[in-house]
Amino acid sequence: MFIGRSKELGALAQLRKKNTSSLVVVTGRRRIGKSSLIREFSKQNKRYLEFTGLPPTTKTSKQDQLDEFSRQLCAQCNLPSLKINDWGNAFQLLAKETQNGEVLILLDEITWMGSKDRTFLGKLKNAWDLYLKSNDKLILVICGSVSAWIEKNILSSTGFLGRVSLECNLKELPLDICNKFWGEYKDRISAYEKLKLLAVTGGVPRYLEEIRPEQTAEQNIQNLCFNKQGILFNEFERIFNDLFKSKSDTYKELIKALADCPLELEDIYRKLGKTKNAYITGSLEDLRKSGFVERDYSWNIKGKSVSRLSKFRICDNYIRFYLKYIEPNRHLIEKDLFEFKELSLLPQWISIMGLQFEQLVINNYKLLHNILDIRPVEILSSSPFFQTATKIRKSCQIDYLIHTRFNNLYLCEIKFSRYPIGVAVIEEMQEKMRILATPKGYSVRPILITASGVTEDLASEKFFDQIIMFEEMLG
Repeated sequence: MFIGRSKELGALAQLRKKNTSSLVVVTGRRRIGKSSLIREFSKQNKRYLEFTGLPPTTKTSKQDQLDEFSRQLCAQCNLPSLKINDWGNAFQLLAKETQNGEVLILLDEITWMGSKDRTFLGKLKNAWDLYLKSNDKLILVICGSVSAWIEKNILSSTGFLGRVSLECNLKELPLDICNKFWGEYKDRISAYEKLKLLAVTGGVPRYLEEIRPEQTAEQNIQNLCFNKQGILFNEFERIFNDLFKSKSDTYKELIKALADCPLELEDIYRKLGKTKNAYITGSLEDLRKSGFVERDYSWNIKGKSVSRLSKFRICDNYIRFYLKYIEPNRHLIEKDLFEFKELSLLPQWISIMGLQFEQLVINNYKLLHNILDIRPVEILSSSPFFQTATKIRKSCQIDYLIHTRFNNLYLCEIKFSRYPIGVAVIEEMQEKMRILATPKGYSVRPILITASGVTEDLASEKFFDQIIMFEEMLG
């Protein structure tokens, strides 16, 4: 059963109402559901053709990719076997077979398809201009996981300028949609049980599909992560080797540097023992576009403008869980010698779970805005916030800060604990409020977000404007 993506399906459905052809680009990390989205949309179309490139290897040639495309074309269009030796001819034949009527075409993992031919994109662009777009009822969808490559070669390319009708960058599913993967079990599984699994999978649909609701979180995590046949055991290596190929070691080194906490660029250079260079910053940008890293810019509250200061953080829950717990135990897991009983027994679990929980909340900022009843039009800034130390002020970090145009500052403390949160959190928040450089005339509204509940003493203090429980975000 297909779950979620109603907004994206609605945007795609609008294209069917046009009187002209449409070129669509869909990007997002591996396993985020790009192909599944188009297949779901294909149910609304009379004819659907799907083409996927071969995973590139050192031995995969341009002709291998052409032969596979030809095989798929002949099978779907009931044509006799054909030998095609040029992408221009391949696309012209595709256009001939789809010149009339309503048709949806998917070119999936396009970076694989054209990996061995530098003229591939030019020939695709020409085929679109000369043949494919002449069918007013045709929708051509280009999909790819290497978002940086697609951004550079298609979305920002002069060759495709003005030709793309719709761009869909798929993010993780929101928590209220993730909750549906528990099916008929969702109302009898606790929010904390779900949190333990979501802390590992995030909102990645392909991972969520593997959940067995009748099993505990620990049993699911054992099967997915600490079993050499589990889908998440080798997933990290596959992702980085497929996306970044020969440069994968560099990208792995960068992502590992961020495993413990967000870092400024200078801190990353120091941790890696490298001098400042464009290659590192470019690689961090590739990781950002691929959906694994986020760059949070600080915010000038008084000036109501973005600061030049920024930090990089891992925004993918699976990636951090892999680095902290699967990779260090790979040799034992491969020999069936690793014994996993429960998450709370893993080293540094509370601190890592704090990061995982915080990341889940930040990735679901729209749900947070809705719960706080803040409309998008009111928001000037909404992100993790940090204030650097100067001669007249101390450094300060807010898990998540929302600044509205009505001079309201929502200081969100995202707190994970084994036990209900007690009154000690009030002192922590008061210290942050004292240090924060708040301009005159501003209202400061402390917000607590937790998955472990609060003590009666904390609730009776009525210090926080709002206490949000994790289950509220599950819907």
